Amino acid sequence: MLKVFGLFVVTALAEIVGCYLPYLWLKQGRSAWLLVPAALSLAAFAWLLTLHPHAAGRVYAAYGGVYISVALVWLWVVDSVRPTVTDWVGVGFCLLGMGIIMAGAKS
Repeated sequence: MLKVFGLFVVTALAEIVGCYLPYLWLKQGRSAWLLVPAALSLAAFAWLLTLHPHAAGRVYAAYGGVYISVALVWLWVVDSVRPTVTDWVGVGFCLLGMGIIMAGAKS
């Protein structure tokens, strides 16, 4: 389960970086060259999704909980916005839901 969770975290980071770099280009006037690593990151994201051991629909559902968690940490670390208590409670519920989905996985 820890290996799958780690894979979810790496997958989430690839997706967030792939979306954050075009944001920097579009909203903050950064170089269009950021689109190259963004595309590579999104390609890595799609490839990483194929490495997950369960059926695609279940993976996407469970991945959502980890994505929300990683996005909240990204908000704190990269955007310097401290999450609120309700943010952390929400993340806890998301991870609980993810755990329930993955614990029931048979295929």
